[in-house]
Amino acid sequence: MTTSTPAKKAGLVLFLLAFSQFIISVDLNIVYVALPDIGTALGFSAQSLQWVVSAYAVAFGGLLLFGGRAVDRIGARRLFMTGLAFYGVSSLVGGLATTQAVLIGARLFQGVGGALLFPAVLALIATSFEGAQRNKAFAAWGAAGSLGLAAGALLGGVLTDLASWRWIFFVNIPLALIALLPAPSAIRPDGPANLSKGFDIPAALLSTVGVSAIVTGLVTGPDEGWAAPLTLGSLALGVVLLLAFFVTEAKTANPLMPLRLLKNRPLVVAMAVLFVFQTALAGAYYSFTTYVQPVLGYTAIQAGLAFLPLTLVSIIGSGKLAPKFMERYGMRATLSTGMVVNGIGIAATILGMSVGGSFYALLPGSVIWGIGGGLVFVSVFASASSGVGAEEQGVASAMASTAQQVGGAVGLAFLVAIANSTFSGTYAEAAKADIVSGLHLAGYVGAGLLVLGGILALAMKKNAPSAEVKVEASDISDIGDLSGISEKSPQHVSG
Repeated sequence: MTTSTPAKKAGLVLFLLAFSQFIISVDLNIVYVALPDIGTALGFSAQSLQWVVSAYAVAFGGLLLFGGRAVDRIGARRLFMTGLAFYGVSSLVGGLATTQAVLIGARLFQGVGGALLFPAVLALIATSFEGAQRNKAFAAWGAAGSLGLAAGALLGGVLTDLASWRWIFFVNIPLALIALLPAPSAIRPDGPANLSKGFDIPAALLSTVGVSAIVTGLVTGPDEGWAAPLTLGSLALGVVLLLAFFVTEAKTANPLMPLRLLKNRPLVVAMAVLFVFQTALAGAYYSFTTYVQPVLGYTAIQAGLAFLPLTLVSIIGSGKLAPKFMERYGMRATLSTGMVVNGIGIAATILGMSVGGSFYALLPGSVIWGIGGGLVFVSVFASASSGVGAEEQGVASAMASTAQQVGGAVGLAFLVAIANSTFSGTYAEAAKADIVSGLHLAGYVGAGLLVLGGILALAMKKNAPSAEVKVEASDISDIGDLSGISEKSPQHVSG
């Protein structure tokens, strides 16, 4: 049952929850501009370097369902604090890493922290606020996520340029403490833990290891060969384990992912679209940073600034355009349009890449890309929550978020393999024309996937409800006022 937070604490609670989503988003984006420096310092190859990104995404995506169930069983505040602690400790280890294995391990544990923190934040928003307060809390959560993506790119560049790539990890320690230290007094205590129904640990292990095996196969394929035992063995193991996961879920009394939810068309379509969306987005982010650094020769801080137009326009798209578009045209049209616009934007950005090009050639595509991304972010999570009972909103959100994270990991492996297919060795050894040729190929494949995702979104029912998730654009700019406001229906927005 929801119990509204007292007005005098509501502002602090909202800040802690929004700030925690900000941390998650920063950590998703902060490593991109530091990748060349990390690769040089620790001896990563062009292909294996993606594991610095993928390790986080695999752990996050694979354990999200387990994290959501743990929130239900143990308590949202406990998992909130545990997730932040994981972030702080793993970031310290990552910053001190001197080998590839230690750094990748630290990123895996950061992903574990995210998988615990993300569902805890959503649960705390749902139980700490009511009516219009909850509307504004979800709007703040979405805006903080978008701001985190922008801040991550810029902060990563500043820290890498002025200090060292190690500081992109060290900076998480004070950020985590800012949210962690006030939490015990600000957030309402959890009730007694309910451990009687268990956590379905076998399913969590099957899903996580299965996804990891598939990504390993995709990563090693270009170097080892697609017919190599390691590549084929990893892919086959991943498929078998994921099939075993679904069999286990069908026979488990308290599954991580109730399979009956797969009969919910809006949720299933949202999961499929999110998978495609994040597949293309992960590859596009990698292509963007590879172009502006190895090809154009940007410093890390310049690369971070190059990301700003894209992310700032995305904030406008999600905070201003998407709510109005959804209200007027519905979720299906908003989601489909957003995917197609996103694909057009990425294709235009890739078209602007050339050996003698400049940032200004990327700007028009970046703006279109950002608008489309903003439309997708809001409408896809709204779609996932439609038609799902209140008691299963957390599971539905976790399923959608899992599809997003897994899509990012698989997509990065797939599109980086395409991008690197036009040259051998490191970026420093390769001809710039060959690098750009590979980026063009990967970018256009990603853009095509987004257009196909826009068509896939049309599988959603035409009159899927949107009023329940309606967000006023003014809520984004007025998130500090949580008292003296009239009741509105609850909503769910993701940045």
